[in-house]
Amino acid sequence: MTTSIAPEPAVFAEPWQAQAFALAVKLFELGYFSWKEWAEALGKQLKTAARRGEPDDGSRYYEHWVGALEQLLQAKGLLDAAALCERKRAWPMRIATRLTVNPSICA
Repeated sequence: MTTSIAPEPAVFAEPWQAQAFALAVKLFELGYFSWKEWAEALGKQLKTAARRGEPDDGSRYYEHWVGALEQLLQAKGLLDAAALCERKRAWPMRIATRLTVNPSICA
């Protein structure tokens, strides 16, 4: 008798989501911020999205993850606006246009 096991759904829809997740976890592990600070930054991003009327369906979760990471790293002086803009310009356009960096910074 053979049994088949259904494959588990992918946790990340796109590679950049896994990279953003791994980056946040690694920076936490290296002590750049506490998990409490991370949770507060992500919570702030999610609340702001809700106030804008964005659907709470998980489709933009990792965009908010990146936004929280951007804001937390800037607040801690680990990433300045110029470096953030330089990185954003290097991302594929389909990703860069969806992320939360303040567009006026990179104008």
